[in-house]
Amino acid sequence: MADAHDLRVKANAQRRQPTSMVERPNTVAGLIAKRSELVRLRERLESDLRSVTCDVDHLEAAIRLFDPETTPEAVRRYTTRHRAKKGSVRRFVLTMLREASELVTSKHMTERWLAERQLRTDDATWRIIRNRLGACVNNLQLQGIAVGAGMVDGYLGWRLIQRG
Repeated sequence: MADAHDLRVKANAQRRQPTSMVERPNTVAGLIAKRSELVRLRERLESDLRSVTCDVDHLEAAIRLFDPETTPEAVRRYTTRHRAKKGSVRRFVLTMLREASELVTSKHMTERWLAERQLRTDDATWRIIRNRLGACVNNLQLQGIAVGAGMVDGYLGWRLIQRG
C-alpha cells in the first residue's frame, strides 16, 4: 500500500515542477528562430522607412522650388499663425446658421470668415479654413444641433435643427 502511495506522491511532485528548457528544445529553438526572423524584418522595414522619408524630403524640396506656399511647413506655419481662439469657430458657425434665411454651405462660411478677418485668400488658405469650418459643422451634426439639408452649388447645405 505504501508503495502505491509513494508512486502517487512522486508523480504529483513531478507534475508540479516547472518545465525546463531541456524538456522542450524544439519549442525554445523555434521561438529563438522566430525572434531572429522578426528582428531582421524590423531592420529591413526601418531601412525602408528611412528611404521613404528621404524621398518625401526630396519631393518637398522640389515642391518648395516651384510653390513655397503649398509645402506642409507653409501650411503648418499658416495654421499656427492664424489659429482661432477656443470656441470662436463654433460660435461663428452657429451664428451663421441662426442668421441664415436659407441653407448655408461650407463655401459660404469660408468666404465670410476670410472676409471678416481680412485674410489672404489663396487656394491653400481657403482649403484650410473650409476644412476647419466643415469639421465644426460636422461635429454640430453629430451633437444633433445641425443637419445637412440638400445641395447648394455642389456643396452640402446646412441648417439648425428646430427644437420644439
